[in-house]
Amino acid sequence: MIRGNLATLAFLLTLAPAYGQERTPGSVPKPLSPRNASYSIDATLDPQRRALTGRETITWTNVSTSSVADLQFHLYFNAWRNADSTWMREAKLSDWWLGTSGRRTADSGSIDISSLKVSGASFASVDLTSAVRFIAPDDENTSDRTVISVALPLPVGPGQTIAIDISWTSKIPRPFARTGAIGNYFFLGQWFPKIGVVDRGGNWNCHQFHVLTEFFSDYGVYDVRMTIPSGWPVAATGQQRERRDNPDGTTMHRYYQEDVHDFAWTTSPDFIERRERFEQPGLPPVDMRLMLLPENAAKAERHFAAARTALRYYGEWFGAYPYGHITIIDPAWQSESDGMEYPTLFTVGFPWWSPREDLYLEDTVVHEAGHQWWYGIVGTNEVEDAWMDEGINQYANARVDAEAWSHGREVRRFFGGFVPWVMNDVPWDRVVDGESLLSYRAELTTDVQATPSYQWWPRTSTPLAYAKPALWLHTLERALGWTTMQRILAAFFEKWRFKHPRPGDFFQVANEVSGKDLGPFFDQVYRASVVFDYGVESVSSDEKADDMFLSDIVVRRYGDGIFPVTVLITFADGSTRREAWDGGGRWTRITVENHSRAVSAQVDPDRVLLLDTNFTNNSFTTEPHATRAAVKLASKWMVWLQDQLVTWAFFV
Repeated sequence: MIRGNLATLAFLLTLAPAYGQERTPGSVPKPLSPRNASYSIDATLDPQRRALTGRETITWTNVSTSSVADLQFHLYFNAWRNADSTWMREAKLSDWWLGTSGRRTADSGSIDISSLKVSGASFASVDLTSAVRFIAPDDENTSDRTVISVALPLPVGPGQTIAIDISWTSKIPRPFARTGAIGNYFFLGQWFPKIGVVDRGGNWNCHQFHVLTEFFSDYGVYDVRMTIPSGWPVAATGQQRERRDNPDGTTMHRYYQEDVHDFAWTTSPDFIERRERFEQPGLPPVDMRLMLLPENAAKAERHFAAARTALRYYGEWFGAYPYGHITIIDPAWQSESDGMEYPTLFTVGFPWWSPREDLYLEDTVVHEAGHQWWYGIVGTNEVEDAWMDEGINQYANARVDAEAWSHGREVRRFFGGFVPWVMNDVPWDRVVDGESLLSYRAELTTDVQATPSYQWWPRTSTPLAYAKPALWLHTLERALGWTTMQRILAAFFEKWRFKHPRPGDFFQVANEVSGKDLGPFFDQVYRASVVFDYGVESVSSDEKADDMFLSDIVVRRYGDGIFPVTVLITFADGSTRREAWDGGGRWTRITVENHSRAVSAQVDPDRVLLLDTNFTNNSFTTEPHATRAAVKLASKWMVWLQDQLVTWAFFV
């Protein structure tokens, strides 16, 4: 642990290039990020007591244009300190409560600061431990202890740097969400006192821990030393720089990483390690490390293959992965740490029986690896603008899946998800499965997407953060073309990497690259909760005296969302005709004169508007198809009956 002013000065000097000091060409690589929040941490794990003791020095620079009179920090483990925390209150309104309501007091978590000292250019080291106070900036919940504020003896001016020394102890919870210990498996995420983010105006962005939001923090250099029982493998953000065995049967593992905004780690004596390398022409190589539990060793190659797929497609489409290494974690069952992303590290998790036709494992690897781009490198605010990470990534993830795997099939799971049934006649679908169309339709108007994510009704989080933005991004792809959409995301990635973009920044890039004013579309899908629903109401034809037919097609806009659509008209002789409608009115009448009568019409025949809530009314035919309808319904009934018989046969 770095202590005292001399040690603090030494650590500051190691970070000097990040603060604009001159360097001789080629001597030190140019920092990728501002590096205004760097951490040097020592942590000791006691697995028997499920306890963690830590000390850290945070080197923090005020990058705003105003002086800052106080400091604010996250203490995430306190979300599970008592039943009245904001996280626990919100859990009662969501599905999280099903897994947390029966927890014992012994399963709880906590984090307690025993010392907090600050030193800077304008003042010597001062002990501010007694000045620590809990605040609840979001809901004034006095029982919530996930955010603290500390008044400074003197303000920190723009561009000034201070050092903050903190000592703390934590009780590691049995997993409630994303972190904790189960058996001898420990996954430590959001485990240390983390400083909030100051905006350009000098205001703190340091929200309480909410049940369905994730995280937001500044970039820096992480130098972390973890002491654990000897023989326990460790995986963490960054790469190992040092390993030292101690006389007391413990081992210190030092991991180091530049230009990241968080640090997570995991350890278990059960881990087995596999390593491979990603190499692709035009992209930098990446060393891949996989930490597996023994029962899943046979699936190692599937993990690596999916990771290669993500690194390739995201790298070629949006921009190269910059770190040179990535770690994949196979988490313990019921650890609540599956499907989670941290800088240079992510967890997977999959059902115990995963048929080859089931893309769950591949999809999860691609999704979590993809977060390295929008969460990790483009530092979006997951607490206020969750869709900028989750939604963009869901869209990109689904496109990769559709591009890379044609063998995927619909898989239904029975008996609590344990037993899979592969539906060989139902291929995996990008829109329905990859972009969760049904999830979007379930929560159309509960919340406006522009509402800060932590204020959403808990059950709208998945539809608003994942499904809706993925679908409106895919709608833009179908309207503008994939080439334009790829250029938009690549330009956004390049412009905002290692920064903190807001929604308006993304919309501006989309307008600039497409050359179109997409504002009216964004107003509807982001700033409002409109419902899109177009349908064909009627098709009729009258024969004229000159062997011509005059056909009328009436198209309706049933929802309040407006989008330009195409109407496809099919005539009795098999010919077709397309008509464009701006979609603005409540209805339009299309009159067509032709040598053949119109027999059917379809609005949006190319399925451009994926946000349409009811595709069944998009078409109208004058010729009945009762036989086809009967076959379709009978087939559905037979599939249902087959599933029931297979389930019954399992027990016989």
